Amino acid sequence: MKSKIYLFLLTLTFCTAAFAQEQKMTDAEIASFKQDVNVVSKKIKTLSTDFVQYKHLDFLSKDIETSGKMIFKEPNLLQWQYKKPYNYSIVFKNGKILINDEGKKSAVDIGNSKIFARINKLIVGSVSGNMFDDKEFTISYFKLKGQNLAKFIPKDATLKKYIKQIELTFDKEEATVVQVKLLESSEDYTRIVLKNKVINAKIDDSVFTN
Repeated sequence: MKSKIYLFLLTLTFCTAAFAQEQKMTDAEIASFKQDVNVVSKKIKTLSTDFVQYKHLDFLSKDIETSGKMIFKEPNLLQWQYKKPYNYSIVFKNGKILINDEGKKSAVDIGNSKIFARINKLIVGSVSGNMFDDKEFTISYFKLKGQNLAKFIPKDATLKKYIKQIELTFDKEEATVVQVKLLESSEDYTRIVLKNKVINAKIDDSVFTN
């Protein structure tokens, strides 16, 4: 059961323009980029966005595509609603993961697992853009056309078993995350594209009832 939840969380989480030419940032550019992202992320009280998720499995000729809506409310209320091709939602709330699989409900206590806690932190951080923690990751920074890219390699050996690398792509002007890519320990990866963002609209806590 736990291994299935780990896999689901990983497929939820973390994307970049695959063929864009990357150019390493200078130290001055890194400092400016991190400052811009941190200023913006501190202003985000709520965020809702549509998403399209592409799951790449090495043995399949075509990526598995799903779509839905993500809703975030500070400090750590988060819901992912998969709407196509199936109805599935997962809520992170009060130290628990609440799952609704087409009416079949279950819950997992994050506090029972350090890896759950870390993954939850990664998910919230990827949404807000506030995850530049050098103690947790080895981070490298790159420039793309109209975008900035940050690559995160976990330092924790346990986390590395599930996450090989995380790539966050930011819109250069807005300094917010537009794509997330999670590379697993194998050659498989998950890419999530965020679009139609609405920032700081009123969101009631009841939305996070699963």
